[in-house]
Amino acid sequence: NNPELVCKHLSKLYDSIANLKWKSDGGASAKATKVANAMIAKDGEEMEMYGTCDCSGKVEIWLNRVTDAMRTTVRYHFAQAVATYDEKPREHWIMDYEAQPALCGTQIWWTSEVNMAFARLEEGFENSLKDYQKKQINQLNALIVMLCGELSENDRQKIMTICTIDVHARDVVAKLISMKADNASSFQWQSQLRH
Repeated sequence: NNPELVCKHLSKLYDSIANLKWKSDGGASAKATKVANAMIAKDGEEMEMYGTCDCSGKVEIWLNRVTDAMRTTVRYHFAQAVATYDEKPREHWIMDYEAQPALCGTQIWWTSEVNMAFARLEEGFENSLKDYQKKQINQLNALIVMLCGELSENDRQKIMTICTIDVHARDVVAKLISMKADNASSFQWQSQLRH
């Protein structure tokens, strides 16, 4: 019944969770409780839990609570990332979130923005995909500038991964333009949504 000892083996049970962060009792000694309030990844990245997770009692019971808390937390962070995407420049938005929500949010918004470009194309804006491609290039350049600056190892890895995905997304849009795809139902675009 010692969750801190069990946590040594979390990486064998969960993909990329190495440890849990324990809520302190708030006393002068700041003793850790059996209540987790964050998940720590193998690379050291920390994700605050949506609420807390009671890790007392039988190990099989509280590990199920950890699983539920992890799912709830990841869903919450994904929803927050997607909802706040257009509130600030993308390069600043990326720094507000852990790698997984930032990557997922980027992909969701890319899909939405390409669909919006197709909708504008159908409304008669002939250059909507080309305009979107220019936006993609500007976003990619902003990330490259960030990579040239001071970043933590985790932030650098997150931005390099997003750059790789952005280059692919830029190439997909370039292919849509060259193949003269004219709506969101076109085979060229639909085939991208399957991957």
